[in-house]
Amino acid sequence: MALYTPEYQPTGEEVAVVVTSQGTIRVQLAGKDAPIHVGNFVELAQKGFYDDLKFHRYVPGFVIQGGDPKTREHSGEDVARLAGNPFAGLGTGGPGYCIKGEFSTNPNNSHEDGALAMARSQDPDSAGSQFYFCLGAQHMLDSGYTVFGQTIEGKDVIGKLRAGDVIESITIENAAE
Repeated sequence: MALYTPEYQPTGEEVAVVVTSQGTIRVQLAGKDAPIHVGNFVELAQKGFYDDLKFHRYVPGFVIQGGDPKTREHSGEDVARLAGNPFAGLGTGGPGYCIKGEFSTNPNNSHEDGALAMARSQDPDSAGSQFYFCLGAQHMLDSGYTVFGQTIEGKDVIGKLRAGDVIESITIENAAE
């Protein structure tokens, strides 16, 4: 699959406002450190790609993951029931393209508590739309997964999220026109 390069050029001022069924999370995006990931995330958010998707993976003390378009056709209850079933196909969807990994070029690629990072398959350049929030520091991921934001409000909300909870919308504050 060809790698996608976003047209959106981050300024470093962007803040993602992630409205979930458990509350709102605000994330300072790292546009200077991970411009491809932030540009891609901003473009997807502005298109409404994430609206009404569900979080499909919850590992206590590790991560809560969302952004798979395959969750759109399922109810939150179905996603919660199917989470962890490898035959359900949740966690395999994306936007139809991949972006280049930036974990080796991001000078601040640190999986702190509340970090926002991009999920991927075994290929380091396979991220697309699926993201996760760290539930506590996860530094073993620093050398293989791109961090592209840090939660500035709503860590309590992240702590309440479970598989099946809804991403109602993601909007971007301070996005360049």
